[in-house]
Amino acid sequence: MTTQAQENTTAVHFDKIGQIAISVTDLARSKEFYQSTLGMKLLFEAGSMAFFQCGEIRFMIGVSEESFRPGGTILYFKVGDIQRAHALLLEQEVVFSHGPHLVARMPDHELWMAFFNDPDGNLLGMMSEVAVRSSQFVVRSS
Repeated sequence: MTTQAQENTTAVHFDKIGQIAISVTDLARSKEFYQSTLGMKLLFEAGSMAFFQCGEIRFMIGVSEESFRPGGTILYFKVGDIQRAHALLLEQEVVFSHGPHLVARMPDHELWMAFFNDPDGNLLGMMSEVAVRSSQFVVRSS
């Protein structure tokens, strides 16, 4: 029988993500989208890759040398006000596959999500946890 202390010293325990990467077909177009449309801070470029800061996580986009099918992974970005973020992105002509909608009601908050694609078709989500007492959203479809 092993103890918790023994398990912690012998097992690998991932508890933080340092970087997320997705493939793109046009680095300049995607860099513009993530930097200007989504407001991510560009850190640096290296060859066919661009690196951004997204909260505590570094986010990399890169041109793949092999063909790829976009959309295998969904990135969910937390936003404070999903209705406002949705409206601002619509002003920048971002097309949503699903506008802000209620996903789940918890005892203390509601989970709202909306979905759109980057220029390569990678699916991106926005999520917002809204306190129950202040939720005044109306379910809208896109």
